[in-house]
Amino acid sequence: MEKKKARELILTHGTNSPLEIATERKIVVLFEHLGKQTWGYYSNTNRLPVIHINNRLSREQAIYTSAHELGHAILHPGINTPFLRSNTFYSVDKLERQAHRLAVHLLIGFNAPEQGETKQQFLLRCGIPEIFHIFY
Repeated sequence: MEKKKARELILTHGTNSPLEIATERKIVVLFEHLGKQTWGYYSNTNRLPVIHINNRLSREQAIYTSAHELGHAILHPGINTPFLRSNTFYSVDKLERQAHRLAVHLLIGFNAPEQGETKQQFLLRCGIPEIFHIFY
């Protein structure tokens, strides 16, 4: 499902850039101080969708994070995962896995591994941090 959705986004927007797609979908992207542990989060307050990205991240990490949070905006538009995490016993693990898979497939776009290229080399070439390779 996430791979198909990623391809639909790329075809609709003519790019696999999560920042460009967010802009076209009128999703605000904020780079802000989020401490040392939080890479980013998605919120939707008063029908204003916002992707928050930690301004301490490397470029690669920030792009991946924007793709992941865009995944939440697309797949879970009315769900505020930070609220669920801190105020309920609802497990957000499934939602997180879905957003990770969409992010990976969005950043891969229509690329394919080159002859002799390992999975790890391919995913790194597509800008996917190694810790997220399990979602491919």
